[in-house]
Amino acid sequence: MQLTKQTDFAFRILLYLGQLPEGELANIKVICAFYDISQNHIAKVVVKLTKLGYLSSVRGHGGGIRLAISPSAINLANVIADFETTLKPVNCDSPPCKITSSCQLKGLLFEATNAFMDTMRQRTLADLLPDAATNNENLAVEIK
Repeated sequence: MQLTKQTDFAFRILLYLGQLPEGELANIKVICAFYDISQNHIAKVVVKLTKLGYLSSVRGHGGGIRLAISPSAINLANVIADFETTLKPVNCDSPPCKITSSCQLKGLLFEATNAFMDTMRQRTLADLLPDAATNNENLAVEIK
């Protein structure tokens, strides 16, 4: 299964913010510089993460974004479900498949997708974060 870029960026943002000291704000520019990705893409994902309640934002000078909830409360399967348009591994209807009635592949692919999501349901963002003492220096990116 390949996740969309939007889901990938959502995880990157959550991982970045999850490594910051509690209450510290980050801004989109710094996150984009850290990952070397477009501000337009990240801005859209940040808006969605905020609307979904994963992030909180502070407007104005000195503002930014931070996690709105604890990393241990962010279930990985929920993030995937919130950002993927479909979790169906195949579409046998478009174009119509002539072997649908006897095909074993569709069932196997759905089984694999369910196993993937079951694994993700067992994990939270906290499971992906390194020890706080070792990662803060890795996030420093100079913006000019």
